[in-house]
Amino acid sequence: MQNSNKLLQSIGIPFAALLSVVFGLLLVSFPIGIFVVFESDIGDDINYEYPFTHLDLFVGTDFYQAPIDVSIGDVFVVLWVLYLILFVIAILGPKHNFLKTLTPIISFGRYDDRLNYMIGVTKWFSILILISALINFVQEGFGIEIVPPLDDNDLIQFFYVSLAPLIEELGFRLLLVGIPLFALYSHKSSLRYFFTCLWNPNFLHIYDSKKAIILIIFVGILFGFTHVAFGDSWSEGKFAQATASGIILGWVYLRYGFVASLLIHWATNYFIFSYANFISQINMISINDAFSHSLMSTLELLLLISGAFSLCILFVNRFYSKKELDLEI
Repeated sequence: MQNSNKLLQSIGIPFAALLSVVFGLLLVSFPIGIFVVFESDIGDDINYEYPFTHLDLFVGTDFYQAPIDVSIGDVFVVLWVLYLILFVIAILGPKHNFLKTLTPIISFGRYDDRLNYMIGVTKWFSILILISALINFVQEGFGIEIVPPLDDNDLIQFFYVSLAPLIEELGFRLLLVGIPLFALYSHKSSLRYFFTCLWNPNFLHIYDSKKAIILIIFVGILFGFTHVAFGDSWSEGKFAQATASGIILGWVYLRYGFVASLLIHWATNYFIFSYANFISQINMISINDAFSHSLMSTLELLLLISGAFSLCILFVNRFYSKKELDLEI
């Protein structure tokens, strides 16, 4: 299959370059997020010392305004360290590191994205952004707009979007996808095997993926519904976009495991808002105006191009793999 190798190699060079740039931007967002929370005036009349239990998240519970000496800055640092640890894990594993996995496609036109988590993260994050942009473009043609939930304080909003990936991935991927997958496909009953399969469903013997795909689509629809179902949620236009994102995250979880799905969700929230808030603070403009800034437009364009190349190499690789299998048969 020399022609397939040449084609994959020709696409793979810009593909690898784009994924490397996306990776670099993701890495830089870590210090940017720390600067935004601890060194800027993002919170106006409040700062990182604001009590964690005073958040609206706890309204109606016994925790609300309880005298617990934990600030949103404390919780943010815990989240930040957790995401950083997972980010390092994604760079190094599960089998090869990020750069070593990119090299074969540049040199030989060979491609296996399951050797490294970060390849899957950068590729599918780009695809998710591309598909979200296409959905938004189509919906705007029909007059359907996506309006985010309002929050009076940018610091609280940034804290929530940093917390949401962990909570939502634990709920929608581990509980609603991981546990049913284990019930459907497991051949062992040990506790260690259970948690191993929750971490990465690849350890399951999924001989018939139809049930898994149906489950992922169902949970994806539920994921979309929860984004618009409540009074202070997104507008109805978010349903299609969130559903598509939920299905992609479910597929990523099935193929690569929890590390990849969580980091992609983290990238759609923390990564994007860290840059937007940084631009807002540096230029002394509102967060809404920051999303229209030329730097954010450049980041979006880069991710769209990366998503297009990722889809292209995905289809080319699948086409030649299927053709090679047919020849063997």
